[in-house]
Amino acid sequence: MSGQIFIISAPSGAGKSSLVSALVAADSGVKLSISHTTRPPRPGEAHGREYHFVTHEVFLRMRERGEFLESAEVYGNHYGTSAKDIQESLARGMDVVLEIDWQGARQVRALFTQAISIFILPPSLQALRERLLARGKDSPEVIQKRLALAQDDLDHESEFEYAIINDHFTEAAKDLTAIVRASRCRRSRQYPRYVDLIRNQSR
Repeated sequence: MSGQIFIISAPSGAGKSSLVSALVAADSGVKLSISHTTRPPRPGEAHGREYHFVTHEVFLRMRERGEFLESAEVYGNHYGTSAKDIQESLARGMDVVLEIDWQGARQVRALFTQAISIFILPPSLQALRERLLARGKDSPEVIQKRLALAQDDLDHESEFEYAIINDHFTEAAKDLTAIVRASRCRRSRQYPRYVDLIRNQSR
């Protein structure tokens, strides 16, 4: 059984990364795609774990060679998903999660029409502001920029199949896991596992 692509997008600070981490920890059949980025690492981040950190020049050369499944510029930094890594994971039967913005989501859906897309929302813009302040990763200027751009992200929520409101983290994590598990019960994914049973029954 080949793997499934899950696209997960959200405004910055909505809790997307925490929910994806909980999903990956709970389900060994799910792999998180590690993106390439030109932004500098934040404190505590490591190359190859949160991101593949590369220079602007290296990123552009990779893009020119067609190595990215999707790429986008966000907050002045470039992000891209390795096409080779995704194809190899799917071929091994792994479900792959892409943490990307709505721009990248459009690109991936154009190539993988069966990709499942999920949008994570905060319960309110005030809650989003409080979360961005509480995590202490960005300067006040960057936080204001993220809040200003959050509305643009929210304007694209209708492009996604599923919506999860991350008000209570535990419940939101359950919702995300439920979507992944339900997708595996689709007949198109299960049929290769029981095709011999059907064929034997018809003889």
